[in-house]
Amino acid sequence: MKTLLYKNTKISYSDSGTGNVIVLLHGFLENKKMWKDYVAFFSEKYRVITIDLLGHGESDPLGYVHEMEDNANVINEILEHLKIEKAIILGHSMGGYVGLAFAELYPQKIQKLVLLNSTSKEDSSEKKLNRTRAIKAVKQNYINFVSLAIANLFSENNRTRLAEEIEKAKTEALKTPLQGIIASLEGMKIRKDREWLLEQNRFPVLLILGKKDPVLSYEESLSQAENTSVQLVSFEDGHMSQIENKEELKPVLLEFFN
Repeated sequence: MKTLLYKNTKISYSDSGTGNVIVLLHGFLENKKMWKDYVAFFSEKYRVITIDLLGHGESDPLGYVHEMEDNANVINEILEHLKIEKAIILGHSMGGYVGLAFAELYPQKIQKLVLLNSTSKEDSSEKKLNRTRAIKAVKQNYINFVSLAIANLFSENNRTRLAEEIEKAKTEALKTPLQGIIASLEGMKIRKDREWLLEQNRFPVLLILGKKDPVLSYEESLSQAENTSVQLVSFEDGHMSQIENKEELKPVLLEFFN
């Protein structure tokens, strides 16, 4: 694992393989370790960078609000440091929000974008309210909040089948500091709507959705791909396609990356 300083804040990342660059961005309460199998798979053909976003994994928090733009600037800092001019960005959930912010701020540096169980839409009023409730809940009972939040990302029919994977995800999530959780919730709550990026067709976009996603409405998510050149792939499961649909996902990504 490698580190660099961004605004006096430690950022942790990994760098494996050679070739065209793929940057893998994890979601809320996750960290770069979740990409372990994908790094092994893709680094045979590509150069794969994974990054712990602000206040997650081994990266320190930066203040009390982590805007998606803050994380996008972190990615740019790492690419500059590694002298990488262009990359394919894959973002899971919150990582997708960060990928979209990066695409807006640094359009010349993005080759392709994958939104995995993510959306270009801003939070609805109801969702913003839920983020505020989540901040209150995590302050009251950190362990309970994190454990429930992770289990609720999987489709109901997978919660028994993938019990071991869910426990691993919870263990990693419980390493996320309270400040990192709150700052990310605050940042997601105020993020901009970026549907226009999908409409402008500046670079290829792949949108991957779960039909039984407990977090993102499948029907609502479909609408952002209408009348655009966005490629759409739907799986039958929940919000964690990288775990719930691992073997189906790899060839889909490989085809898009080529």
